[in-house]
Amino acid sequence: MSKTIFGIDIGGSTIKCGVFDGDAELVIKEEIPTRTQENGKYILVDIAQYIIKTIEKNAIQISDILGIGIGIPGAIRNDGAVNKCVNLGWGVVYVADELSKMINVSKDCIHIANDANVAALGEFFKGSGKGYHSIMMLTIGTGVGGGLILDGHIVNGFHGAAAEIGHLPVVEGLDYACSCGNTGCLEQVASASGIARLAGTNNAKEAFDKAIAGDKAMDAVIENVSKYLAKGMACIAGVVDPECFIIGGGVSAAGEYFLQKIRKYYQMFAFHASKDTTIVKALLENDAGIYGAAKLVLGDLQSVHGESEND
Repeated sequence: MSKTIFGIDIGGSTIKCGVFDGDAELVIKEEIPTRTQENGKYILVDIAQYIIKTIEKNAIQISDILGIGIGIPGAIRNDGAVNKCVNLGWGVVYVADELSKMINVSKDCIHIANDANVAALGEFFKGSGKGYHSIMMLTIGTGVGGGLILDGHIVNGFHGAAAEIGHLPVVEGLDYACSCGNTGCLEQVASASGIARLAGTNNAKEAFDKAIAGDKAMDAVIENVSKYLAKGMACIAGVVDPECFIIGGGVSAAGEYFLQKIRKYYQMFAFHASKDTTIVKALLENDAGIYGAAKLVLGDLQSVHGESEND
């Protein structure tokens, strides 16, 4: 293997690892456990060991590593620090500084971003967002995350909290708080756990399965969830007006049944100029993060769709 890119996607239970060639073609895909014990102090050690072993096993030269991209479930400050990752047990961690010492590469070789933003970048680069210039991706799983790409660039925001659609305060009448401490967040009703809570089922899949099979009560729950999601998306469209919304995460497995409901309510809520915005399902599924992490490394080496910047 000549030129090599590592794309790493850190999740709460597993770390997805992709090894790409210089043309961003996936060559190796593996997973390692996310060890969150002792405030997550083993996570970067495990990533470093994985990279070192992969380098040795595949006879990769350090000089041939174009870079290491990492998606992290937390806010990234402008100084490169991860500003707390509750799910990992991290406080403030300077990932590039620490990992570069473990692998003996320059910290400039390591590129980090919020995991939802990285997943959006992956879909933009190689998935459902390919061919667009701006997309907004929603990842609907344990929570509701968001990633915004405008003109090929991730939008982070001043505090690293841009596109946090799950915490838009669009739900009224709730008497319990969100994990963020506020009440009325979209995530409280549109996440997998929120859907299960509204439906009184063991999980969101059970609610969707029953609704698709014709259970009217479950269908009403999904209608309500779709309404709130669409309202949040209409708010986003009123500010950034993306070309395309991409729905990802585990709940997106409901496919067109779910998408049709979201589209219906989005048409009701969106400003007239944005009503026809495309809404599609994510294509890359669990691989979006590693592709996006690889794209973090490529940066301006090639355009977002693999063409020369001068074309």
